[in-house]
Amino acid sequence: MAYNTDNIFAKILRGEAPAFKVYEDDYSLAFMDVMPQVEGHTLVIPKDPTENLHDADPIILGHTMATVQRVSAAVKQAFDSPGIMIAQLNGVPAGQTVFHLHFHILPRADGLDIGMHARNMADFAVLETHAQRVREALA
Repeated sequence: MAYNTDNIFAKILRGEAPAFKVYEDDYSLAFMDVMPQVEGHTLVIPKDPTENLHDADPIILGHTMATVQRVSAAVKQAFDSPGIMIAQLNGVPAGQTVFHLHFHILPRADGLDIGMHARNMADFAVLETHAQRVREALA
């Protein structure tokens, strides 16, 4: 399958769709998931047009994983979370719904239920507040 330049993450990278950004460098972008499974659900994407893990340039993937590591530590701190779950889905059978490589960062705690993936849109004011908490933890 050829990379679809009209996917929502490609549009975010081009500035054609809004995002609640928390971190950006030359290789990657991190922002709040607009359909979070838990509070603090954050996404990290490479800026490279890559559909899935298997198509990723190893150099860009390495830089992207460094961002995942840095941002996940900030999410953990910002949401006072004892654990962090990192998820990455490849292909429809795995649950991938946006065909641009991305990593989910989800704060986890005992007794904290995870909502269904890509179901309900969050309040944008809440997402901005959550993004600010992560940005402050990164500072």
